[in-house]
Amino acid sequence: MIRAGRQHLVRTLADLAAQQGVGIDHYTRLKPYEAPGFPEPISSQGSRIRLYDGEQVDAYLLGKPVPPLPEADDDGDLLDRRECAALIGVAPDSWKTYKRDPALTKARVEAGGVEHWPRHAVRAFQADRPGRDAPKPGRPKSTGDQVPRDQVHGLVAELLDADPTISAATVTERLGVHRNTGQDALTRLRADRIADHIAAHPTLTPTEAAAQLGYPAGQVRRATARAETVLRARHIAPYLADVAAALHRAGWTTEQAAPDVQFPGDDRVVAALVLDADQAPAPAVVWDERYGWRTAASRRHPITKGAVPPSEGEGVRYLAGGITPPPGDVVTALTP
Repeated sequence: MIRAGRQHLVRTLADLAAQQGVGIDHYTRLKPYEAPGFPEPISSQGSRIRLYDGEQVDAYLLGKPVPPLPEADDDGDLLDRRECAALIGVAPDSWKTYKRDPALTKARVEAGGVEHWPRHAVRAFQADRPGRDAPKPGRPKSTGDQVPRDQVHGLVAELLDADPTISAATVTERLGVHRNTGQDALTRLRADRIADHIAAHPTLTPTEAAAQLGYPAGQVRRATARAETVLRARHIAPYLADVAAALHRAGWTTEQAAPDVQFPGDDRVVAALVLDADQAPAPAVVWDERYGWRTAASRRHPITKGAVPPSEGEGVRYLAGGITPPPGDVVTALTP
């Protein structure tokens, strides 16, 4: 977290690289931030973007004692999504729904390219958390879901928090949604939580993690399979962020943002980067863990449906270099 009054001191890895007069690719290859004594990140564990306290880093680089950060919680502390979720006792994915609350939207601040919320705003939200008065009757026949789609994930998370053994049928009855909607939400939530549990206990298998979380064996086959995919996605996330940064430096993206991964069929990891600059060599690029990088002909729908990868031609070109070529090689392959 970012302690109260220290937002102006936040630095990213790109900031640290610039401070040392080197490029971000070179800096992340050397990894000086992993040296003994280097200040710990102030971003939460597992965050895609590492954040550091500038005062601590400056002291370390000057060979001075690294000053400690305040230990006591303050209402002005800034929390990222994982920390917000932990504060109110839900899974991190549930925060994706809760953060749309108007009060939280207004309170949101960005530091180092990462969304944060003041501790006082999260506590105020917790005092009147949505979802407690969700519809209880079953879903009437021939009707659509009785809960807006953007609220389903958070409401199902509430039910799963209260009862790890909950079934899709119970979700349907409690929320008035289609059984498929409830099943999909349960699968995604359980997969993410299984992956979180394995991250904290690396020796566990997905099946063992599911059992420790209290999930019935007969209900989690899809969730354990998806959890393995989620773990692979988290492993590849820093690489995808590095490629996104390289494409931004090349002038082909207007914002330096790591791509959100997708899980087609729950069994593979795919990510798309939209190249929205006028001089970009393609509308978008897509990374698939099966074959690496390719260009896409559409910015709006770069990831095609179905398990069969698209054929080359009409704006689609597969880039050589293997599954994870260095970011600089991706830029070179795209250069006209």
